[in-house]
Amino acid sequence: MNSFVTKLLNPPDTAPKATILIRLMTGGVFFWEGILKFVYPNQGVGRFTKLGIPMPAETATLIAILEIVGGLCIVFGLLTRVFSVIFICEMIVAILSTKISLFLGTSPLPLPPVPPQIGFWAVLHEVRSDYAQIMTSIFLLIVGPGPLSIDKKKSRTANKN
Repeated sequence: MNSFVTKLLNPPDTAPKATILIRLMTGGVFFWEGILKFVYPNQGVGRFTKLGIPMPAETATLIAILEIVGGLCIVFGLLTRVFSVIFICEMIVAILSTKISLFLGTSPLPLPPVPPQIGFWAVLHEVRSDYAQIMTSIFLLIVGPGPLSIDKKKSRTANKN
């Protein structure tokens, strides 16, 4: 376990500078989705209530704060790999809690406005954003934040001491 934490906190320095683009996309989406959970209750507590998530008000608030803080950290490249792991887990929960019922036609959430509305093709269409977020989070977990990040700056400072 100690080795895993060490690897998370000491990312490799082989990622290209362009990794910042993936960080901007991933962190930006998590950041604004967190804000939306506060601005539009149907995106936060309302959605969590319909999905049957325990303590929906508290859980929605916790997830919203996590997405705002974690999204900003990923944008700036701070604890990038730690938040990547957290967001991978979050996206797995999001996919399982929303897409299985969509596949089965039992979703408590509004169905997509046009066909396909249930089944395999509906899931493939509706999962696209979740899929992009989980894949970019996996990318950041594997390659790290890149050279244009606070994580990299901190590791350079630590190596000098």
